[in-house]
Amino acid sequence: MDLNLTTQRLTNPSRTVVSDDIGILATLTDGSKTVAVRGPLRTFTEQKRVFTDNFSRTFSNGWGQSPGGGSWLNPPGTRSKFSVNGSQGVILMDVVGICRQASLNDDDVGDFVGQGKFTIDELPTGASCSMAMSFGYQDSTNQNRARLLINTTGTVQLALEKEVAGVVTNLGVLTNVGTGFVGGDSWFIKTQRDGDVIRAKAWKDGNPEPGSFLFSVTDTTFMTGRLGVRSIAATGNTNIPYNVLVDDYEMLSGSWTNPPVVSHTSWVRTLPQAFDGNFTDVIKDLVSSWSMDTSDDALAYAMKFEAYTPAVIDPILGYQVFGQSGYGPLNADGTRIEASDFNDYFGVCWTFPNGESRKFPHGKITQTLNMDCSGFVRMVYGRRMGIPMCFHSNLDGINLPRRTKDIGPSGPGILVEDSPSTPPPLDNIQIGDVVLFDADTGEPTEGQIDHNGIFLGVDGNGNYRFISSRKTANGPTFADLGGQSTIDLPSGSTYSSRLRKIRRF
Repeated sequence: MDLNLTTQRLTNPSRTVVSDDIGILATLTDGSKTVAVRGPLRTFTEQKRVFTDNFSRTFSNGWGQSPGGGSWLNPPGTRSKFSVNGSQGVILMDVVGICRQASLNDDDVGDFVGQGKFTIDELPTGASCSMAMSFGYQDSTNQNRARLLINTTGTVQLALEKEVAGVVTNLGVLTNVGTGFVGGDSWFIKTQRDGDVIRAKAWKDGNPEPGSFLFSVTDTTFMTGRLGVRSIAATGNTNIPYNVLVDDYEMLSGSWTNPPVVSHTSWVRTLPQAFDGNFTDVIKDLVSSWSMDTSDDALAYAMKFEAYTPAVIDPILGYQVFGQSGYGPLNADGTRIEASDFNDYFGVCWTFPNGESRKFPHGKITQTLNMDCSGFVRMVYGRRMGIPMCFHSNLDGINLPRRTKDIGPSGPGILVEDSPSTPPPLDNIQIGDVVLFDADTGEPTEGQIDHNGIFLGVDGNGNYRFISSRKTANGPTFADLGGQSTIDLPSGSTYSSRLRKIRRF
């Protein structure tokens, strides 16, 4: 296509801006292969990833990190009452009349369906015990909850409640759901918010789930908030201390009330060779063709590993090449292992052009469909966009290294910004740039780059948002679970305050 194109040379960084009759069409940066090209308007958004916490970890002084649900938080001074024994979350109940609460660090959950499995290890004596699934949680005295009451007679009852500033209101009549409770019996509690309707039901483990909810009421007090758990021993209870046990805590479906949304007309392509400042006829033809090209670019590839993206199996290769990715397998304490490269997602061995090889499985990594932060960037820019890769050798500014700490100083392309100890300015950032962070504070090598992602663009609130594979979210995300995925907010935000380098491949 013969377009009427004009060019302009700019500095900081040195680049050529290409314009047509409409406006800026493309930007080519000296020393970089990536090119930002104007194309059709696109909108990127993300929704809440479902998860199951089966507590297959050991942890003390809290419940640690839930796989994909965020970190478990406790009101001040109560964390020591919570632990994980390798298969269940444990709440030590050693005081009557005092609530023990834990909530997942995700404040924006709106509509959802969730459930958990609860038990106590002995029949209450003296007075009842109760276990609850909380939702719409704002704080320890403002929340909705479905509360399972275990009486000294062995009867089991369910209540649906709301608590506002410490004042509890019953939203349904306390109802018998079972009899004959003995210590160790497990019960499921299931809750739902659907617009302004909240629902709850409960059933004994081993029995079929009831077909309908026991409670279904309209309540708009807490339309958004965290999910959590709560337990209490009624005044007069005589069998403290005892343990409440929680297992299989699940979000079966869910959505954020304010999901991230990014819309723009920038598409990110790559040249066969780094741009040398000469806008040749070959490059002109390539840019012209890109202006009409809607095939997958770097951002489209990044989205192919987001939550809920469908699995794609390559019929020739025989393995999955696209679809929702995790971050990595779990350590014994429930944290994510940081060792999954792009080839681990595929579950295959890989040999790089310089002869280095990467086995699968290797070390602790035996699971496919995972990528850590640098593995995700390498999948997008290396495997899919053609940037040459290495493993640990040939850190020459041409090849894309495996380790984040090497991508920062020695990655391909150019450093648009480099600020050793403070966040750099964002004046020259371009969609598709790789943002690099010194995110882990207090580490032995302070100042070392340890996290990276891809700048996605400005969201609907005017914030600069990036996508990266993260432990808390268990995979690629540009939402704010476990920290805001933005780089322009006040210094209290982890990623905005710890941004150190911006690299353009």
